[in-house]
Amino acid sequence: MTHQASAPRLDPTVLRDLHLDGDGPRLLDVRTPGEFRTAHIPGSYNVPLDTLREHRAELLHHLDDEVILICRSGARAAQAEQALAEAGLPNLRVLDGGILAWESAGGFLTRGPERWDLERQVRLVAGTIVLITGVAGLFLPGLHLIGTAVGAGLTVAALTNTCALGMLLSKLPYNRGPRTDIDTVIAALKGTS
Repeated sequence: MTHQASAPRLDPTVLRDLHLDGDGPRLLDVRTPGEFRTAHIPGSYNVPLDTLREHRAELLHHLDDEVILICRSGARAAQAEQALAEAGLPNLRVLDGGILAWESAGGFLTRGPERWDLERQVRLVAGTIVLITGVAGLFLPGLHLIGTAVGAGLTVAALTNTCALGMLLSKLPYNRGPRTDIDTVIAALKGTS
């Protein structure tokens, strides 16, 4: 079954008002544990996108309320929405603009140790590869093609709204933070952790 329609977007100011009332929906933050530790909406649950995709059938039994999906800007949350919708979960919404829009709308964040977000890491790695291979290509003909391949990869990432480099970087210990396993996620959703 392919899910065609995307989830309705929830304006950050609307969520902020719901959150202040204490009757807000369940918030699932699909960023990496490292990103979540850096800053997250109080009361949100960290269910990294990879974990959510792999264990969506198990999660369905613990997500009977309205669910708001959150990431940095909305792209990964949209991927999570598609995965959960394909598994049969109704009442999904994506926080429009993600954590960035939430903070801009005056929403409070619980902060931890500061670290670079995944998008910034992708820009650093891709830019460094292009710079080094471009300069080295002046001395070693053909080396500049590596930079061309990185550019092609970034183009595909933009067109498909996915990023292979970002997925690879998310697996580094720096981004993983504390291990997030499905049993811990389910215990937190049940309120038993």
